[in-house]
Amino acid sequence: MNTSEPKTLQEAIVFFSNPDNCLAYLAKQRWPDGVVVCPTCGSKEVHFLSTRRLWQCVTMHSKRQFSIKLGTIMEDSPIGLDKWLTATWMLTNCKNGISSYEIARDIHVTQKSAWFMLHRIRLALQDESFGKLNGEIEIDETFIGGKARNMHKSKKIGRGFEKHGPVGKTVVMGMLQRGGKVKTAVIKDRVRETLHGHVNACIEEGSQVYTDEFGPYAGLDEKYSHDIINHAIRRSLLSIISARSASSAGSGLLSPLFLCAATLPFFFSFL
Repeated sequence: MNTSEPKTLQEAIVFFSNPDNCLAYLAKQRWPDGVVVCPTCGSKEVHFLSTRRLWQCVTMHSKRQFSIKLGTIMEDSPIGLDKWLTATWMLTNCKNGISSYEIARDIHVTQKSAWFMLHRIRLALQDESFGKLNGEIEIDETFIGGKARNMHKSKKIGRGFEKHGPVGKTVVMGMLQRGGKVKTAVIKDRVRETLHGHVNACIEEGSQVYTDEFGPYAGLDEKYSHDIINHAIRRSLLSIISARSASSAGSGLLSPLFLCAATLPFFFSFL
């Protein structure tokens, strides 16, 4: 049984086509210490039924037998692990995003099934159990929206686009952990309460944070080690994110997607 993780799509398809590889891979992620725990009663006294690829708890109760799917986004799905894991690999490794049509073609399922799978996988990626950012974190915010000069006059009138600047645009906040994860979110405004609230929700206390000289960031030093970087000699954080080839979030941000205020919260919630 191959234990190395796939690095390319071809390797992922070959790797996950073996049901034993799928089972071992998920078991390692679910029980990293190697001790299988019954999801119903919490007992560690379980036996593996190799002929059925199931575990059976020694304690007598309902649902003694359980599969690796139990308690996951795949639990009630008849779709095999080979397709679920390949789809997950594709979503997390394609920098510019991936559509349900592409998933459907590549793993040989219907577009409806691929759409269903992508929504479940994306929902799992939003799980707060992924933890808060820590260490050194850069924080910045930006405005996203069409330029007024590129709009037809009929689109500008009455919608606030008659003026230049941030009027009519959506505020997006980004937090980048150096050498680690990225969190982004659509925020309603740039006032102190909003910015501090998102920082407190996403970053562990005591971490080192870097911001520009924007006034509402003042006071972060009460919970964090806060340093200010002059914006004139610093690129926007969201530009830095886009420059990181390892970050699918940044590449997706600057890819040719047509985003609007209605779709931005949905898009950034999956980064």
